[in-house]
Amino acid sequence: MRIHFIAIGGSAMHNLAIALKNKGYQITGSDDEIFEPSLTRLKNNGLLPAYTGWNADVITPELDAIVLGMHARSDNPELLKAKELGIKIYSYPEYLYEQTKDKTRVVVGGSHGKTTITSMIMHVLKQSGIGFDYMVGAQLDGFDNMVGFSHETRFAVFEGDEYLTSPIDPRPKFHVYKPNIAIISGIAWDHINVFPTFENYKNQFSIFIDCIEPKGTLIYCNDDAEVVDVVKSSKRKDINYIPYSTQEYSVDNAGNYSLVSNGNTFPLKVFGKHNVQNIGATKAVCSLLGVTDSQFFSAIGTFKGAAKRLQCLAENDSTRVFLDFAHSPSKVGATLKAVREAYPNRELVACFELHTFSSLNKNFLSQYKDTLLGADFPMVYFNPHTIEHKRLPQISIDEVKTGFGQQNLQVYTNSEELLAKLNGFSWEKKNLLIMTSGNFSGVNLQDLAEKIVGKK
Repeated sequence: MRIHFIAIGGSAMHNLAIALKNKGYQITGSDDEIFEPSLTRLKNNGLLPAYTGWNADVITPELDAIVLGMHARSDNPELLKAKELGIKIYSYPEYLYEQTKDKTRVVVGGSHGKTTITSMIMHVLKQSGIGFDYMVGAQLDGFDNMVGFSHETRFAVFEGDEYLTSPIDPRPKFHVYKPNIAIISGIAWDHINVFPTFENYKNQFSIFIDCIEPKGTLIYCNDDAEVVDVVKSSKRKDINYIPYSTQEYSVDNAGNYSLVSNGNTFPLKVFGKHNVQNIGATKAVCSLLGVTDSQFFSAIGTFKGAAKRLQCLAENDSTRVFLDFAHSPSKVGATLKAVREAYPNRELVACFELHTFSSLNKNFLSQYKDTLLGADFPMVYFNPHTIEHKRLPQISIDEVKTGFGQQNLQVYTNSEELLAKLNGFSWEKKNLLIMTSGNFSGVNLQDLAEKIVGKK
C-alpha cells in the first residue's frame, strides 16, 4: 500500500504515519510547517518531507490512498489533485476505522478523562497480555508511539475526540469509529467555535450513541447528570447499557490513594477523585475484554499516568510541580480539586493558560466561574497575540476576572511578569499546578519546575 499524508506533521497524523510504516506500508507526506516533537520523530523514522509546503506533482495515480489532516485547507493543491485523479481520500479517523473494521473497537468519548481512560485501558490490557491496536492523545510509558496496529490483534482502543474530522468532513471524530464498546465519561460544554450552544454540543453524544454497532455496549458515567440525561433519551434498544461511578477509595496522610474492594486495599500511583472515577470506566471495559479482577487490580496499581495529565515535573520534600493538559472548565476544576485533596496541608498555586478557541472567547469565560476557587494563589495567563492569531475579538483582564468570579485572581498577559511572580514565591510547603494546552508563549516548563524545587 502506498499512502500519502497531507499535513503529516500533526500530532495524530505523524503517529498514524509511523504506525503504518511499521506495518509495512510505503508512506510519504507533506506539510507547510512541522514542529517538535513531530519533526524529530518523522526524521528518525525516515518520513520527514524533503520540502516544506505543498506540491501537487507528488500526487500520482500510483497512490492507493490519501490521509488528510485537519491542518490542511479544503483548497489544498495536493487535495485538489487527488480528487481530480479519483484517489481514495480518508481523514485520519476514517483510516483508523478502515484498519480496524473487522475488530472489536473500544472508543472512549467524553468532555474530560478521554486520554486517561484510554491510557488506563491500554496499560491494563498490556499488563494482562492482551494484544490490541490503539490510538491515544498522549505519550505513555511502555508505548513507543501514540498509534499502533498489528495483524494479530482482535481489539482496538481509540480515544474518541469530539472535534471535527477533517477540512472536508464536519463530523466529530468519534462519530466515525462505529464502536462495539463506547464510553461516555462526562459532558461539559467545549469547542464553542464548532458547537455554538451547549445543546448542540450535548447532541453530539446522542449521535455517538447512535453510532454504536448493533448489539454493542455503552459504558457511561452515572455520576454525571448530563450523561445520564443523554442515556435516558436514547432510543437504542439493541445495545447494552452499563453505568459506572467513582470507585471506593482511601487517601492516607501522605496523599497516597488506594482503591478499596471487598475489604482489600490496592495502592495507586495516580491520585484524585476524577482518576478513581476514570478507573471505574476502565474496569468495566477491561472486564468485557476478558481481564479478571485479580489481573485488573494488579495492573492498575502500576499505572503512572499519561504525559501532561497531572504529570509531576519536579519535586522536593515540601514542594511538587504538576503539569496538566486541562483547558476546559470541567477539566480545570477537577484537576485543581485533585491536587487540593491529595495535599490538604500545602498551599496551592494554580497557574492556568487561556489558549484554546473556547477559553479565549469572551462569551465562554463565564463557564470558568469558581473553577480556581480551591487555589490559595490563582493565576490566569493569556497572550493577546494568540487571540489575534485565532482571529477572535480581544478580551480584557477585567473580563477574565469577571468570568472566573474571584477577587484574588491575578491575570497576566506577559509571560516574563508571570515567571517573575512565580520565581519570587517562597515555595516551602507549596505546590504549583500548571494547566495549559500550550506553553505560556514559549516558557520551558521543565526548567521552571526544576528551578522552583531547587534543582537549578
